[in-house]
Amino acid sequence: MGKRNDILVSSAESILSQPASSPCMASEFTDSYRWPPQVNREGRARSLRNSLARVLGWGMPERLSSSRQELLERMAALFEHKTYGSEVTLEKHNRAWQRIYLVEFGVARLYRQSPDKRVSIHHFFDEGCAIWPVFARTRSERNTLCLTTVTPCTVWEADFFPFRDCIKQDGEGAWAHFALSLMEELAEKSTIREFERQTLSAEERYQIMVRDYPELVQRIPDYQLAAWLGVATATFSRLKNGRSRKH
Repeated sequence: MGKRNDILVSSAESILSQPASSPCMASEFTDSYRWPPQVNREGRARSLRNSLARVLGWGMPERLSSSRQELLERMAALFEHKTYGSEVTLEKHNRAWQRIYLVEFGVARLYRQSPDKRVSIHHFFDEGCAIWPVFARTRSERNTLCLTTVTPCTVWEADFFPFRDCIKQDGEGAWAHFALSLMEELAEKSTIREFERQTLSAEERYQIMVRDYPELVQRIPDYQLAAWLGVATATFSRLKNGRSRKH
């Protein structure tokens, strides 16, 4: 088992050294280093510390400096472990978003909804992702974003502002480093998806989705995938059935 353990540690270090978590990254994690829900308090606390360390890009928790370990413990103390069913609204538009969520298990969607109930889905978040009010507008009553569970979810959640204050205690520029990483990735993904909508056919966009997000395709209802892809549900069904016949 020695060689296998070395491989797992190397994989874990690679994952934990990544900066703030991004949407749709479940396929990036090795099965051996996923953090499933734990039934005992100690296991859950360890899962939370690991998740926070990875989201912050700090590395393995036990290898941090004493000051960062202390800061990590203070940060972890802000979080509560919650369980939600599917289709539970966590954040809604026209209400200030004031929480940060770490997904332990499950999938949530980030979207906007028009007055006539039409929905534009921006991102799905799954295991290991951090979800927080990235933009200043989102943290005010002018918020236009909604966050809802897709599947039953277990999450760690905390008030956003004390969490931000903790990160700022890590030194000058710490918050900017954390925030910019996710903001850039969200912006890039949004820009790419908009470009694909304008330049690619529905069939081509469907093929990209199946290729890049196979795990999410298996877990998310077709009508939500259709909204994410920017096609009607009937069109999505034809795309899906056409692909099934080819395989």
